[in-house]
Amino acid sequence: MSCLESGKFASMQEKFCRFGLVLAITLVSSTVAVSQSTVKGFIRSIDSGEPVMFASVSLEGTTFGAMTDIEGFFSLTRVPAGVYTLVVSSMEFEGASEEVELREGKILTRNFLLESKVIQLGSAEISADRQEQTTKVNMSIETIRPSDLKKIPSFGGSPDLVQALQVLPGFISTGDQGGQLYIRGGSPIQNKVLLDGMIVYNAFHSIGLFSVFDSDVIANADVYTGGFSAKFGGRISSIMDIKTRDGNKKKIQGRVGVSPFGAKLTLEGPLKKLGPSGGGISYILSLKHSYLEQTSKVLYDYVNDDGTGLPFNFTDVYGKVSFGSGNGSKLSLFGFNFSDQVNYQALSDLSWTNAGGGGNFTVVPSGSAILMNGHFAASNYGITLKEDELEDRFSSVNGFNFGLDFKYMLGENAVEYGLEVVGMETDFQTFNSIGVQVGQKENTTEFAGYVDYRINKGDWIFNPSMRMQYYSSIARFRPEPRIGIKFKASERLRLKLAAGLYSQNVISSNSDRDVVNLFYGFLSGPENLQRNLLTASGEVQEVNHSLQTAQHVISGFELDLTERFNLNVEGYLKNFTQLTNANRNKLFEDNADNADVPEVLRKDFIVETGIAYGADVVLKYEERSTYMWLVYGYGNVDRWDGFRWYDPVFDRRHNVNLVVSQGIGKKKAWEVSARWNLGSGLPFTQTQGFYQPPNVIDGIASDYVVANSNDLGIQFAGLNEGRLPAYHRLDLSIRREFEWENQTLECSVGATNVYSRDNVFYVNRVTGDRVDQLPFLPSISLDWRF
Repeated sequence: MSCLESGKFASMQEKFCRFGLVLAITLVSSTVAVSQSTVKGFIRSIDSGEPVMFASVSLEGTTFGAMTDIEGFFSLTRVPAGVYTLVVSSMEFEGASEEVELREGKILTRNFLLESKVIQLGSAEISADRQEQTTKVNMSIETIRPSDLKKIPSFGGSPDLVQALQVLPGFISTGDQGGQLYIRGGSPIQNKVLLDGMIVYNAFHSIGLFSVFDSDVIANADVYTGGFSAKFGGRISSIMDIKTRDGNKKKIQGRVGVSPFGAKLTLEGPLKKLGPSGGGISYILSLKHSYLEQTSKVLYDYVNDDGTGLPFNFTDVYGKVSFGSGNGSKLSLFGFNFSDQVNYQALSDLSWTNAGGGGNFTVVPSGSAILMNGHFAASNYGITLKEDELEDRFSSVNGFNFGLDFKYMLGENAVEYGLEVVGMETDFQTFNSIGVQVGQKENTTEFAGYVDYRINKGDWIFNPSMRMQYYSSIARFRPEPRIGIKFKASERLRLKLAAGLYSQNVISSNSDRDVVNLFYGFLSGPENLQRNLLTASGEVQEVNHSLQTAQHVISGFELDLTERFNLNVEGYLKNFTQLTNANRNKLFEDNADNADVPEVLRKDFIVETGIAYGADVVLKYEERSTYMWLVYGYGNVDRWDGFRWYDPVFDRRHNVNLVVSQGIGKKKAWEVSARWNLGSGLPFTQTQGFYQPPNVIDGIASDYVVANSNDLGIQFAGLNEGRLPAYHRLDLSIRREFEWENQTLECSVGATNVYSRDNVFYVNRVTGDRVDQLPFLPSISLDWRF
């Protein structure tokens, strides 16, 4: 079928053909640009074979220079022919240089293996951050490295990604037990989590303090809280892009950790050792297991009045094998099994499992300056909730995704483009509060292509991008233009702006009005959706698709107060033009007999609109062994459901996080870390009173005087018009490392909620009993590295 053929999908095909033409032109222009010389390569550690990220690569005596990416790749293009000295420098590794001869129209490949040097790691990170800030827009992005995780007091002595996420600007957590993460007005389903390119459908365990990721295998995590470029899509609020590292290609290493909350094991090593020219094959294996349910009955029996402790269990297994070649091309294959269980005795039993596997690869064509990356993965996520005297609820997602990304450097500029395919089969069944079944079984596939162009011109950085998204199950095509701009007003001050359109097809079974709902199911493109929405202005708006859509506008500035002191301020607006929410008001089946019943009483899902706006202020200080991170966030989230404006349960006006870390002693073997969090009260719906509802089963013939039921009815106040008390908590930890030969023993003593603040979790409406968040929880952990 040609691009000009008419028919049902001709318009969609024509648009994709046009987009394909743009990609082709970009590819051809990239090839033509090779008429000038190019030198490219990879920088890796000679000790482990891992990429050396954010190293500086330049041609001595010229203005040609670049910084390595997270793969350790660099490319210097449009260089006149001649003989140069190629210089590599890094704060973490010993420098290197080599004389190279560049010939007209030729591409030269040079790879380097660098030896590590003893330095304060923070200095290297500061240098890399500054270089990124002056060459990229970097709007609403926070990069988390393994060293950052160690600066935050950890729950149970072991650093975890979710604990680092909770201190980032724009992040709101609704609780220690079963709470979810909300990002700048977006609900959890509107946040996409990627692990080496693979979509992870549930990345956080039910207790809310642990993720499925082992911090020992994380290489880098980029968190985009809004305004992200066209490279990412399929979500309307945020992206978490997590990359894992390869195993050591030179020697076998391991780590064993134990604490009152759980145990973990990491093992890595070479299957084929790293050679002088690179390459090699390595493996890395990670296992985490929680026995908190058992230990809490003895150590923390005071958490609950009945002494049953904390009923949370989880096990996470991850393995990866990486194959490297001498020219920098690489293939990695991985597999995983993440599981979680919560058992409230005699009440409910919830469990979920996420298992799958996939791979990612890097291809470096010898005759081209283009770098190609790809990923492929398939997984199955299933969750089941069994409740006493109620029907079981379940949800599952069988999904796959595949993508290709191409990158080409044009001097100081860069072009990235690529394709992505996402497919999933969702199966979902639940029951609302009056026992009416809500369910769906659906297959859907999403196709996307993007072009992302970064232009450095004088003091300006322009980053226009375009994403073309097609949702096959609803035959919906969406072009999504995006833009990022940065202006370097001075050596220390940079102004920035970002805006764009975003969409997604997947929704959650949870209602955004639930404070805690551990049953986290998935649906795609629901058909049983209301078709008309009464807007806040009183007009009736037709709902002609089931997508969730949003518009982002973000602006701010970066200011280097000193070499070590950095201030970042951002104001944001997210206009949620269409949202889908579970309908908790459904009373009737949606059939011909109930055609006259209002949609809000018979549809499974309702349509809402919303707006989120606010500002985040980040003050960061880092010098050698001293680290300070202060975040203040102001946020306002409003939703319109066709009847009223209301504040969702995660609408927190003020949020403050202070993190301090200090090395102590001559060799800084001691480290003291503290985190204090203060958040204003979250919304909740108050109880106005109770009543005995009449039994009118016989209709008009019922005797309402004597026909009172034995049930107790609750008269609710306005939706989320009340506010809970403010939340605040202090966490502390002290670490000490003991080294001998090639082994290290790390001892950690810490505590969560040091002054045992009674932060309210929820209140039983009938009995009035109050349940609080986690109290004072001390812990001791041991970590042995070999």
